[in-house]
Amino acid sequence: MEPQVNSKMKKFLLVLNSIFLSIGNCGGPLISRLYFIKGGKRIWLSSWLQTSAWPIILIPLAISYFNLRKYSQGRISLTVQNNNNNKNNTKLILMTPRIFIAAVGLGILSGIDNYLYAYGVAKLPVSTSALLIASQLAFTAGFAFLLVKQKFSAYSINSIFLLTLGAVVLALHVKSDRPKGESKKEYILGFMLTLGAAALYGLILPLFELLYKKAKQTISYTLVLEIQAVYCFFATVVCTIGMIINKDFQAISREAKAFELGEGRYYIVIVWSAIIWQCFFLGAIGVVYSSSSLVSAILITVLLPVTEVLAVIFYGENFTAEKGVSLALSIWGFISYFYGDIKSSKKTDNQSAVVEMID
Repeated sequence: MEPQVNSKMKKFLLVLNSIFLSIGNCGGPLISRLYFIKGGKRIWLSSWLQTSAWPIILIPLAISYFNLRKYSQGRISLTVQNNNNNKNNTKLILMTPRIFIAAVGLGILSGIDNYLYAYGVAKLPVSTSALLIASQLAFTAGFAFLLVKQKFSAYSINSIFLLTLGAVVLALHVKSDRPKGESKKEYILGFMLTLGAAALYGLILPLFELLYKKAKQTISYTLVLEIQAVYCFFATVVCTIGMIINKDFQAISREAKAFELGEGRYYIVIVWSAIIWQCFFLGAIGVVYSSSSLVSAILITVLLPVTEVLAVIFYGENFTAEKGVSLALSIWGFISYFYGDIKSSKKTDNQSAVVEMID
């Protein structure tokens, strides 16, 4: 067995994964849109880049295996000193066949979701696609309630309401935002597929939480990293098949030469797109492990106005009054949720202290 992760370590992992999620959630849509507005046209390639940097996960996984091996050796040494005849059953590979199959299924769903999202980014402005992705919070809340019996406090309901209202406010400034040269049919299809991507990812997050609950074994961070590696690998496989069918691999060199920013910068955009998106997936699933699927969805939604502000800075989009109101509502919703979480934690700690005193 692996040593248990204590509450302080879980809080540290929550903060660390929230940082990864913030980088990926804000940077991913911007760099993907940069690829398309500067001449990129390969949707399967864009979807492939979202998980193709999965080997990065092998670095923290290798470190985790190293620590697990040290822990295992320490237990063996202790067993020998105590003349205990029980065998040490610590294994480096923690994933069972059941969990592996579940991770493969989630990876396939993610590969499909990657394509739906990439199509939307290709056809819609950053502001519109980000707005549609914000609906993911409502989908996640609904699926979390059905699949993992998520409990909602007054603070969490208030947070969901405020964050959703912030997204609705953003919709008020979306007028005739169809990009030049984009047909109405393609725009509507992009709109619908992006909404589909939000719904599908709103299902994937609670499914991860359900996997952790039904795993029938201790869910360590090493196991989470293993699941993440398998999940992203098979999502990449799905998109690789799409690229092969669409002959995207053969088109990369031609596309690079025609890229508006230059051939060298084309490959820089490609590489950084893969790295930044991997931060998103590593952070999103890590937050589910450290807290819940609902918290992961709330963080994704609260970062929406930040993405809007960055779009204003980098792409010259107008910072409207609606965006300012949306930013304020999102911050309010974010504070509301975590204030309620802190109050709940204090109440639990006080109850535990009372029980200890009685005992």
